[in-house]
Amino acid sequence: MVRGGTTVLAGIDVDVRPGTVTGLLGPSGCGKTTLMRAIVGTQIVASGSVIVLGRPAGHPSLRREVAYGSQKASVYDDLTVTQNVRYFAAALGAPPKDVERVIDEVDLRKFTDRLAGQLSGGQRSRVSLAVALLGTPKLLILDEPTVGLDPVLRENLWALFSRLTDSGLTLLVSSHVMDEAERCDELILMREGRVLTQDSPHALMERTGTNTMDRAFLRLIAEAA
Repeated sequence: MVRGGTTVLAGIDVDVRPGTVTGLLGPSGCGKTTLMRAIVGTQIVASGSVIVLGRPAGHPSLRREVAYGSQKASVYDDLTVTQNVRYFAAALGAPPKDVERVIDEVDLRKFTDRLAGQLSGGQRSRVSLAVALLGTPKLLILDEPTVGLDPVLRENLWALFSRLTDSGLTLLVSSHVMDEAERCDELILMREGRVLTQDSPHALMERTGTNTMDRAFLRLIAEAA
């Protein structure tokens, strides 16, 4: 994949299994967001193909089946939490009852009448997550959704991810925080625009003879050098 004349990703070959939380991990700037944008269909791919739910990425039929939560909160500061979610629900054609459901799922009930511009960064991110959960997406792609959240909210969010996959949803979640890696069913580890490996956390630690994902990641980098 090329951006601004520079190759950002090269030799990428990954497969996200349905009904799992797949973690996309690696340091900032390694290409995680570019890869996610390619899967959503908003990033031009110079060569190769990206197939999502059996169709080319960006296909019009995927618009209600693939949901994307970007790093930057996509909310209107002059609208309340409820008004933001209602607006996007109407735009997506989501059922009215979805508004209350997603607000509860992201634990924003106490802030429903607060303007988005008065929320903290973590709270604004949760409004964006609520919007991404509207309707019945089959694939949910979240770019560093836990950034700026306190430990309790991070724990609640990962519990929500588990419930979502139990209901059949597939999640691709990016992070540069290795302690979140062990919460995933499977991991895609990236560095400098390339995929180092893809496997389950347990298998990666077993393969590298380590007992933490930090150490496993460092061992894989050393092996790839």
